[in-house]
Amino acid sequence: MFLYGFFDREGRNIYHARLMFARPFIDGVDFARNGKEMRGEIAVSALPRLADVLAKSGGSLTYIVRGYREEGRDMLEVSLQGECTLRCQRCLGELDFPVNLVSRLWLLPADKLDEAEENDEMDAIEAEPRLDVLALIEEELLLSFPLAPRHRDGECVPATGGLQQKESPFAVLAGLKK
Repeated sequence: MFLYGFFDREGRNIYHARLMFARPFIDGVDFARNGKEMRGEIAVSALPRLADVLAKSGGSLTYIVRGYREEGRDMLEVSLQGECTLRCQRCLGELDFPVNLVSRLWLLPADKLDEAEENDEMDAIEAEPRLDVLALIEEELLLSFPLAPRHRDGECVPATGGLQQKESPFAVLAGLKK
């Protein structure tokens, strides 16, 4: 399920999402300079790059993409809320991961992205005239996931994969040391 939208005609520059089969694209700079906003809901299963990380692809995420200017910079704010089911790296079971993410992104031309890498306070992306909103959401979500998701200590037992733990050959040496 992909969501797309239409513009509010009352001059509030709010973009309401509605169900469509086309991916939403925006002109990032125009979106920021005019203070536009896009809202919607996307099924987790519609984000294919997440398939390797998720234990199951059910559920949905609510998103808001808002454009604005700050200190002469064109900016996008991406907000995501919902829940994803990751795979615990300790027990290989399901791990509910709440998503409550707000990313602020500086829109820059491709030739100035290198300069932005020196600024650790703010992330920068290329200001494209045709920015894929779902790809942006997917990228920000992937970056927010932990590298090795695990349950809290004591909540799961490590998976052994049917293998029995043998006593370490060095345990005998440890006994000789005493």
